[in-house]
Amino acid sequence: MSIPAAYIGVIIIWSTTPLAIKWSGDEVGFLFGLTGRMVLGVGFCLLIALLFRIKLPWHQQARRTYLAAGLGLFLAMLSVYWSSQFIPSGWISVIFGLTPILTGVMASFWLTEQALTPSRLAGMLLGVSGLVLIFSSSWSLGPEAALGIAGVLLSATVHSASAVAVKRIDAQLPGLVVTTGALMVAVPLYLGVFFLMGEPIPTAIPERALASILYLGIVGSVLGFALYFYVLRRVEVTRVALITLLTPVIALLLGNGLNGELVTAEVWGGTAMILSGLVLFEYGHLLHRQSSSGQSGIRPS
Repeated sequence: MSIPAAYIGVIIIWSTTPLAIKWSGDEVGFLFGLTGRMVLGVGFCLLIALLFRIKLPWHQQARRTYLAAGLGLFLAMLSVYWSSQFIPSGWISVIFGLTPILTGVMASFWLTEQALTPSRLAGMLLGVSGLVLIFSSSWSLGPEAALGIAGVLLSATVHSASAVAVKRIDAQLPGLVVTTGALMVAVPLYLGVFFLMGEPIPTAIPERALASILYLGIVGSVLGFALYFYVLRRVEVTRVALITLLTPVIALLLGNGLNGELVTAEVWGGTAMILSGLVLFEYGHLLHRQSSSGQSGIRPS
């Protein structure tokens, strides 16, 4: 598969995932929606591996990769599903827009990627300011909305740490293999949480919730993660994180158009600040370089 096609595929899937997460818990609870998605996902992955005779390596690097990806998947998804009860679906993608900044900070310490330059620090400050603006508008939804924002921020942080850890291990595994291994680690943990919390198994599942669980289990968990790890293996980790530069706007529009979610001026403003911060974080050094080159080329008349 071409890298651009995989990259675009991740953008589409990640843009639609927040709304599907919101719908998957309708009348059945977020834990059932999450656990059902992941059980379906691991079953589908194992079926593909069996049909195409794909073997999962179990050497030390592979095991470490599965553990890093699986624990990250478990904690990040548990946080974001819990948070989806309290905030609009589009906000999930907006807050995840901070992922490149979080990833870049971690990569500067753990990987041999770009250091924290003044432009990157300015981008971080602008992104955090956008998050604060969204926080300020959350009170119109009640105090629980602030908890929802905090939960998604935790999820984004865990997701970034997991991505950097997988990149650092560098086991050179195919995306589907990493996805399968990660789900094999995460699914027993999800099942444990589901039964420990005493969640009832619903006797009837609304059509929209069922369709969302199926979409997330097959497309989101299998295809989405496989494409994500495929791109992650071949592209610098901070460039992979730039996928979240596009998904927030698409997710906000989908939430507004398909779920009637109100998007206030503060949310649009915060989104613009976060995305502007990402541009500055990633490309500020290029703008500075062009400015310096232009000034050096000016000759006195």
